[in-house]
Amino acid sequence: MKQNQKDYVSITYDEKRKPKTNYPKQLIEYLCTQFSLQKNSKLLEPGSGRCDFLNEFQKAGFHCEGLDRDVSSINNEYGLQVKKCDITKEIFPYDDNSFDIIYHKSVIEHMYDPTHFMEESYRILKPKGKHIILTPDWRTQWKSFYDDFTHCRPYNMMALHDLLNIYNYKNIEVENFFQLPIVWKYPSLKINSRILQILTNVYGARWLTEKTGIKFFRWSVDTMVLGYGEK
Repeated sequence: MKQNQKDYVSITYDEKRKPKTNYPKQLIEYLCTQFSLQKNSKLLEPGSGRCDFLNEFQKAGFHCEGLDRDVSSINNEYGLQVKKCDITKEIFPYDDNSFDIIYHKSVIEHMYDPTHFMEESYRILKPKGKHIILTPDWRTQWKSFYDDFTHCRPYNMMALHDLLNIYNYKNIEVENFFQLPIVWKYPSLKINSRILQILTNVYGARWLTEKTGIKFFRWSVDTMVLGYGEK
């Protein structure tokens, strides 16, 4: 008899574990400015998860679709179109040159081999289309990376830059990315974040945030790598 099984999204993105915030809205606004993303563009989010980011892109005026293999994502609360697809091995259900933008956050580190995913992403992007990748920064998250049992392959800035370069992306930009809207507004604050990275690790920073309620501690240390490339 087949055992009933919950899916990844319903467990790891349970609202008690990861409450909803206005961070998706803030991030989308930042990315739109940083990479000159045009409203009315057609955007795909592979590995759309709970669809919080896809929903904010939709609200910002983009034409959005998602891909995911989990029922929780396909039947998302926002009513967004998410097609069932194992993005690690199945052909994406779109024609060549279909999308202006591909965006994904905390997805690529779940793949042992990103070859199929990168080939399909490039195929369905329009000429001059934009690919935006956010993934945990191994340099700061090596202690906590495997807290998620589905994490497979860590990245740093060099690895992500090489990945985009191998797949013929142009105008590549890669940076160590602080998930702190105040740092986006006042970049000089990065020096304080870097000092915290020297003084504590990701677990210490999370503990400080839990005890004080000050998000600056955790998100100064719990950083991402942000990659961007154009077809």
